[in-house]
Amino acid sequence: MNFDRIKEKLEILADAAKYDVSCSSSGGSRKNKKGGLGDSSATGICHTYTEDGRCVSLLKVLLTNHCIYDCAYCVSRSSNDIKRAAFTVEEVVDVTINFYRRNYIEGLFLSSGIFKNADTTMERLVRVAKKLRLEENFNGYIHLKSIPGASDELMREAALYADRLSINIEIPTESGLKLLAPEKNREDMLNPMKFVQNGIAQFKDEKKIFRKVPKFAPAGQSTQMIVGATNENDLQIIKVADHFYKNYSLKRVYYSGYVPVLEDKRLPALTTAVPMLRENRLYQSDWLMRFYGFKADEILDPHMPFLDLEVDPKLSWALRHLDQFPVNLQTADYQMILRIPGIGVKTAKKIVAARRFQVLTIEHLQKLGAAVNRARYFIDFNAGNIFLRHLTDLNLKKLLIGGSTSKFQDQFSQQLTLF
Repeated sequence: MNFDRIKEKLEILADAAKYDVSCSSSGGSRKNKKGGLGDSSATGICHTYTEDGRCVSLLKVLLTNHCIYDCAYCVSRSSNDIKRAAFTVEEVVDVTINFYRRNYIEGLFLSSGIFKNADTTMERLVRVAKKLRLEENFNGYIHLKSIPGASDELMREAALYADRLSINIEIPTESGLKLLAPEKNREDMLNPMKFVQNGIAQFKDEKKIFRKVPKFAPAGQSTQMIVGATNENDLQIIKVADHFYKNYSLKRVYYSGYVPVLEDKRLPALTTAVPMLRENRLYQSDWLMRFYGFKADEILDPHMPFLDLEVDPKLSWALRHLDQFPVNLQTADYQMILRIPGIGVKTAKKIVAARRFQVLTIEHLQKLGAAVNRARYFIDFNAGNIFLRHLTDLNLKKLLIGGSTSKFQDQFSQQLTLF
C-alpha cells in the first residue's frame, strides 16, 4: 500500500465530505460476535464535532469526488476545477480497519460522487460494507449514502450490511432542485427511500413470525436539506420535513446552512454569511414536531413564514398564544406542560409524576430541571406567582431575551438554547 498516496486521498476526500452533516449514528444495534471487531450497541455512538461540523468519531469520507453531475451548490460538481481522487474498495476497507484498531474511529460514514451511473456507484459502496462485514467480521457502525436512481436490489443489499442509509434531497423544493441541479430528478431520490421504508416494515413483520431475521437498516434512514441556497421560506422547509417524517418514516432530517464556495449567478454571493442561526432554529422546530407534539402549521403559518431569530420557536409560539397561558402545573395535561417555554420532555414527565405527591412551587420547578428564567412567566402556581404580572406586558419578549443566557453568546446576541 502506498501510504503517501492514501494520505493524499484521505485529505481530499475527507475534506469533500465535510459538507454532509447527516452522519449521526444513534440507533445502531449491531453487537459484536465472538472473534469479531467492533460493536454498535443500542445506546448509539458518541461523537465529537469539529468547528466545521465534521464528526470525528467516524471515518467520514467520499469514495470519490468525481461526479457526472454539475449541481451548482456542490464543491464536487463536474465543472469545478478541483483536485480529484478515488479510493478503491480495498483501500476504504483497509483504512477503516486500521483506523478502528488505532482507536481513531468507531465506525464508517461513506458517501460518494456519482461516477458513470447510479448503480455503478452504489455497487461500490455496497461492496465496501459487504467486505467489512463478511471478510473483516466488522460489527462497528456503518452509514452508507444511498445513490439517487440506484436499483432496488442494490438498495436491499445496502440495507442488509449498513446500519443506516441516507439519501440527501439536497434542496427543499422540486423547483429549487431544478434550478440548481437540473440533471437530477426528485423521483430518483424518493424511490430508494420508499423501497428501504417498505423493506424495514417487511422485516419487522417477519421478525414477529421467524426467530432469526437478518437486520435491515436497523438505524433507519435520514436525509439532508441545504438551507439558504434557494429562496424557500422556513414554513416550506419544515413542511417538507414533516412530510418525510410522516410518509417515509425517517429517523432524522438534517439541515445544512449553505456555505458559499462557488460563484454562480443562481447562488447567493460568495460574501453571504452562512445562515447558522436559521439552521439552529430549524433544528429546534424539528424537535418540536418530533418530541413536543407540535404540527408544522402551528410553528409557522403563511402570515409568518420565517422563524423568529431572536427567540426559539417554542417561545415564539407561546408569545403568539398568550391566551393559553398561564398554565396550572397541578391540573394541566402533559401535552400542555410540554408547551411551556423552558420545560423540556424530561422535566415535563417529572412534573406529572411529582405533582401527585405535593403541590409544586417555583423552587420545585428549578430542582426538576426547568429553565425557570423563562418558564416563570407562563405558569400559575397555587400559591401565586408574582411574575404573571408581566404576561400581558408589551415588553415581555425583551424581558425574556434579557434574562436568557446561551453558550453561543460570544458569537450571537440572540438566544440559541434548545428549549
